[in-house]
Amino acid sequence: MRALWLTRIVPHPASRDARRDLADTVALHKRLMSLFPDSIGPDPRAALGVLHRIDDAPTGPHVLLQSGHQPDLTRLPDHYGQALTRDLSPLLTALHSGAHINFRCTASPVRKPGATTRALYNLPAVVPLHGPHADEWWLRQADTAGLKVLTLHSQLLDSATGVRGTRGSSNQQRVRHTRTRFDGTAVVIDPDQLRTKITEGIGRGKAYGCGLLTIAPHRGAAA
Repeated sequence: MRALWLTRIVPHPASRDARRDLADTVALHKRLMSLFPDSIGPDPRAALGVLHRIDDAPTGPHVLLQSGHQPDLTRLPDHYGQALTRDLSPLLTALHSGAHINFRCTASPVRKPGATTRALYNLPAVVPLHGPHADEWWLRQADTAGLKVLTLHSQLLDSATGVRGTRGSSNQQRVRHTRTRFDGTAVVIDPDQLRTKITEGIGRGKAYGCGLLTIAPHRGAAA
């Protein structure tokens, strides 16, 4: 099992850099990738196992960063905020069949209709899912992650948006991923499948704050 690190970054409200990153999903992706070595390869995010999401907290937004390489937090700008990294190996090693867990995943649930269906109903190549359709999507994802979902609460979030490429140039591309946060409890059916999904992430938009699955022991339940 590869090493995994989870870093919590609490941006300082007075930091202009932090405010910009929180408002632009492309800028935040670049900031987080700057915490790792350069020249990793053609897909450094996947090679480094980098996933992230923004969680709301009473003190303001927090950034959760998961990676297979320990980030260099000294690369954050001065006064950007507080950051702390911990090793996820003990949690992942302890996973076993029958364990009860809490889970959270902010993901981008979509459907990709076939060419005939798209032509018949004039649909785009990727159709965002909402409400019960998003819940059904998540239940399928949880099943492939080796989980039996016991309880589920979903909440539609603002879309992750930003601009990729040079603004005003021909290579400019607007990034937009609809997001739903899934919270709940589950029983672990297959620990190896769960470790794989935690490491690889779920769904699309992984570079832009979607797909990070985090778990914690469900206190008070039989393990």
